[in-house]
Amino acid sequence: MELVSLQGMAQKAIPNTSLEGIRPTYIYKVVLLGNTSVGKSSLAYRYVKNDFKESLPTVGCSFFTQTLNLEVATVRFEIWDTAGQEKYHSVCHLYFRGAHASLLVYDITNKETLNRAKLWLTDLEKEFLRDEIVIALVGNKTDLAAEREVAVEEGEEFARTKGLLFMETSAKSNHQVNDIFMAIAQELLQREQEKASNPSPSRGRSAVDLGQSRARTGCCQL
Repeated sequence: MELVSLQGMAQKAIPNTSLEGIRPTYIYKVVLLGNTSVGKSSLAYRYVKNDFKESLPTVGCSFFTQTLNLEVATVRFEIWDTAGQEKYHSVCHLYFRGAHASLLVYDITNKETLNRAKLWLTDLEKEFLRDEIVIALVGNKTDLAAEREVAVEEGEEFARTKGLLFMETSAKSNHQVNDIFMAIAQELLQREQEKASNPSPSRGRSAVDLGQSRARTGCCQL
């Protein structure tokens, strides 16, 4: 697990020479938010290490990095896994500042965790303009489908009304874990292209211009 410099958390483009020529490297800060025990740490660990650990208690915040070598660009995710306990709530606000994407994670077997994810969305809406961040609603623990309290349609509908990406995952069985991070990467890169095609005046920060494409949820619906 490679640690990278935390200076300048805003997205950066760095030339990268490859056999195919020069392609950009984008660094994106991704923050995982949600109630305790919904599996945020397990999702991050599965994505970065391709392994599963049942219990990964987080104190404050844990940090991971993962690099995707895509055809059009290299994407490096700086993943901030925040603690879900209420006592850490005020501290977590410090960690998601400057984020380019966020996963709002809930447990499909616990309806209250979806309500908690909705509260985190409210916090993000206070911090970011609508076009400044990609947000994905993630229903985790599909391996426990027999204990489900939140229907797929309920999560899907809430994501649609709020313009969020949506997907259900299982860190334990590795169901769609890579897919949700890939969907975020593709959304961010698409918005990079939109920014290049339709330059707009700077709003005083160097985060990517996410345009209106966040309203699409089709790429992540089940």
